[in-house]
Amino acid sequence: MTDSDASANDRHIADLVATFYARARTDAVLGPIFDAAVPNWAEHLRIIEDFWSRTLLGTDRYKGHPYAVHALLPLRPEHFDRWLGLFRESARETLPPAAAEQAIGRAEHMAESFKAGLFTLGQPVMPKRGKPA
Repeated sequence: MTDSDASANDRHIADLVATFYARARTDAVLGPIFDAAVPNWAEHLRIIEDFWSRTLLGTDRYKGHPYAVHALLPLRPEHFDRWLGLFRESARETLPPAAAEQAIGRAEHMAESFKAGLFTLGQPVMPKRGKPA
């Protein structure tokens, strides 16, 4: 069996994360958002590797909630389209085909879920302040 026929493994995931973030950090649209939001890149990359390890390999390495972190960022709907474009390219280059499609499906689902939670008709959902009536 060749590497391209194998299931995803930790090396594939590390390659995916490194490839994606190399592109995203230099991207004119996404780079400034990442630069402002990520104070420690080594830690961030480890967390993202743990997330994809849980998603693709079924490990228990990631325990977080990605929506809560992303809800604090100055995101617009078009950011998700750009993120998905870079992610799809990176996944197809670094993961075995079945794992790439699984990762892309998960990323697409996350993007749609995040957009639904963050925006109403393309407009930001304003956080509620104060006590409920």
